[in-house]
Amino acid sequence: MPQRIAVLTGDVIDSRKVEDRPRLYRLLDDSLAELASRHGGHGERFRGDGFQLALPQAAPAMEAAVALRAALIEHSETHQRWDARIAVAAGPAEHGIAAADGATFVASGRALDALADGVAHLSLTRLEAPEDHGLALLVRFIDDMINGWSPYSAEVVGLSLRHDASQQALAERLGIRQPSVHKRLRVARWALLSDSLDYLRERLAEQEERP
Repeated sequence: MPQRIAVLTGDVIDSRKVEDRPRLYRLLDDSLAELASRHGGHGERFRGDGFQLALPQAAPAMEAAVALRAALIEHSETHQRWDARIAVAAGPAEHGIAAADGATFVASGRALDALADGVAHLSLTRLEAPEDHGLALLVRFIDDMINGWSPYSAEVVGLSLRHDASQQALAERLGIRQPSVHKRLRVARWALLSDSLDYLRERLAEQEERP
């Protein structure tokens, strides 16, 4: 069966207001490298605050998008919230992920252009799949959750995405008490987010399995 990939194309929101751009660029570079290593993909930053991450499988694409936004929000400046628009596209791998060419890359770029004209910061396009209004609504729901995160919420979500650990283990990593971790996860609506990402992973994996 043909390989199906995911391409995440994004840019930082209001990057012209960022005071410490070198720190922002280092964060993007490190986050892209970590996600590329975790999923066997290829990440690249370009035009300063623009970036792209190509994954050899579509299933973890939305989780990767949430992890990128969580990292940015967690490390926000005191008077400037860091966040990004990210357009996810899942579709055929015509030339491999390193070539950064083909219909899936084009679809992701076009979807990012569409995000720039609206209020949403996250989108999902599935090539070779019928339009699914339910999935689109779920992506809007996740986007709305992320928009409400504080840096503390983003930090605990980012850790939870990277580590399958208990709340006590997360508390030890953060140097805080377990009830504080529980509160931060509840405020971030982690239970709903985790279930939503699991469902999206299953739906994207189903598309990969189709002949």
